[in-house]
Amino acid sequence: MENALHLDKLDRQILSLVTKNARIPYLEVARECNVSGAAIHQRIQRLTKLGIISGSEFTLDPKKIGFHTCAYVGIFLDNAGLYPEVVKQLEKIPEITQCHYITGGYSIFIKVYTRNNEDLKHMLVDKVQAIAGVSRTETFISLEETFNRQIPLI
Repeated sequence: MENALHLDKLDRQILSLVTKNARIPYLEVARECNVSGAAIHQRIQRLTKLGIISGSEFTLDPKKIGFHTCAYVGIFLDNAGLYPEVVKQLEKIPEITQCHYITGGYSIFIKVYTRNNEDLKHMLVDKVQAIAGVSRTETFISLEETFNRQIPLI
């Protein structure tokens, strides 16, 4: 297993600020951290090069764009060796936003967004359960996302 990279106090301050707002200007981060803008730029470049941070993105509110059903689906496979091929097929389904290879009863656990429960049913039956190697699924509908956050910088 890969060892965690050492982060000093300034790295942690920077990460704390940019994970709350990826669009925060470097000069504002510099003011908060009491260092120069150039120092912040160099640190962020280093953190990016090390792979600690990557990219930036806008977060969409699924409900505001018409996706009212969020569900988690456990997928059982006929054979664990089918995992790579099943994942290739799952990647083609746009409603799936996360896919995890897990321990426990399921082989794969996915997170999906659909417009409503009927669309969820069709997506499961016509797309997921139609994949060769998928023996069955178990679905959990999320009633509400209470919180969603980045990993803590302890």
